[in-house]
Amino acid sequence: MSCASSVNLTYMKKHNILILLSLLVLGLSPVMAQVVTLDSVLARIDRANPMLKEYDQRAQAYEAYTGGAKSWMAPMVGAGTFMTPYPGQRLMEERDKGSVMISMEQQIPNPAKQRANQNYLASRAAVEGEARAVRFNALRAEARTLYYQWLVATEKMKVLRENEQTLELMLKLARVRYPYNQGSLGNIYKTEGRLLEVQNMLLMTQGDIDEKTFRIKSLMALPATTPLQIDTTTEVTFRFSPLLSDTAAIGAQRSDVRQIDKTIQVMQLNQQLQRMQAKPDFKIRFDHMQPIGDMPTQFTAMAMISIPIAPWSSRMYKAEVKGMHHDIEAMRRQREALLIETQGMLGGMVGPINNMQRQLTNYAEKIIPALRKNYESVLLAYEENREQLPAVLDGWEALSMAQLEYLSKRESYYIMIANYEKQVEE
Repeated sequence: MSCASSVNLTYMKKHNILILLSLLVLGLSPVMAQVVTLDSVLARIDRANPMLKEYDQRAQAYEAYTGGAKSWMAPMVGAGTFMTPYPGQRLMEERDKGSVMISMEQQIPNPAKQRANQNYLASRAAVEGEARAVRFNALRAEARTLYYQWLVATEKMKVLRENEQTLELMLKLARVRYPYNQGSLGNIYKTEGRLLEVQNMLLMTQGDIDEKTFRIKSLMALPATTPLQIDTTTEVTFRFSPLLSDTAAIGAQRSDVRQIDKTIQVMQLNQQLQRMQAKPDFKIRFDHMQPIGDMPTQFTAMAMISIPIAPWSSRMYKAEVKGMHHDIEAMRRQREALLIETQGMLGGMVGPINNMQRQLTNYAEKIIPALRKNYESVLLAYEENREQLPAVLDGWEALSMAQLEYLSKRESYYIMIANYEKQVEE
C-alpha cells in the first residue's frame, strides 16, 4: 500500500469519528422546552381537546338531521291480481278471468309539520353549542388552576434552592468552627437535618410540578413526552366584574344559563311540533288493472286524508303539549334559581379575595422584609462570633416559614381568582 493511500485512509477514519461524536453530542443535548403562555394553553384546549370535539360532532349531527327534515316517505309500488278466480272455478264469461293490477301509493306529509320538525332539529344544534361552552368553561378553569399552581411551585423551587444554599453555607461554617470550640456537634446535626428537610421539600415540589405538567398536557391533547414550560413572568390580577348587580348580564354571560335558554326554546319548538300533530296528513293512490280476458282496461285513483282530531288519536299529542308546558316552567324556575345562586356566589367571593390580597401585601411589604432583616442581623452577629448557630437557624426558619406561607396563600389567592373567573366566564 502506498503512503498516499495510508494518509487518505487515516483521514477518512478521523472524519467518521468526528461525525459520530457530533451525532452523539446532538443526541445527548437536552431538548429545549416550549414556553407556553396561559392564553396559548387555553387556545390549544379550545382547538384540540377531544371532549370539546364531541360536542362539535353532535352539533354537526343535528345540522345533518335538519337537512332531511322535509323529506317525504318513499313511494310504494306493488303488483298482483285483481278479482282473479281460484283455480278450478267455472268461468261464466270472459271477464271473469280478472285482471293484473299495478298499484302506486305516495304519502304527502303536511308542510306545517315538516317546518316545525325542521325548526326543532335546528334548535338542538344550538343547545350542543352551549353545552360545549359549559364544558370549555370548566376545562378553562381547570387549566388556569393548574397553570397558577405550577407558577407558584416554580417560585417555591427558587425559595427552597436559596434555603438549600443558605443551609449548606451554615453547615460549612459550623464544621469549620467546631474544631476551634466555636460550635457544638448538636448544632451541626441540627443544620444537617434542616438541610435534608429542605431537600425533601424540593423533591415534593418537583413532583407537584411534574403532575401539573402532565395534566396540562392531557388537557391540551399533547403527547406526554412533549417538553413544556410555563411563562414565569405571568402576572395574575383580580378584576372585579360588573355582573354582580345585574342578573340579566349574568344570564347573557354564563353559558349554563344560555344553555337553559336554548333548552327552553327547544322544548317550545317541540311543543309546537306536537301541536302540529292536529293537522292532517295526505296520501294518494293509483291502481291500474290490465284485464286477462276480454275486458276494458281499468284504474282506480284515490286521495286520502287523516283525521288526527278524532278523540282516540288526539289524546296523545294533547298530553304531550300539556306535559311540555310543565317542563318548560320547571326549566324557567331552574334558570331563576341559578341566577340568584350565581349572584350570591359572586358577591360572597369578592370579600375573601380582597382580604387575601391584603394579607399578601402585608407579607410582601412588611412581614417578610422584617424577618429577613432579623435573619441578616443574626447571621452577621454569628459571623462576628457574637451569636450562636441555633439563633441563626431560628431566624432562618422564621423567614423560610413566612416565605412558604406567603407562597401558599398566593396559590390560594390564584385559585380563588380562577374560581371567580369560572363563575363570570372571563
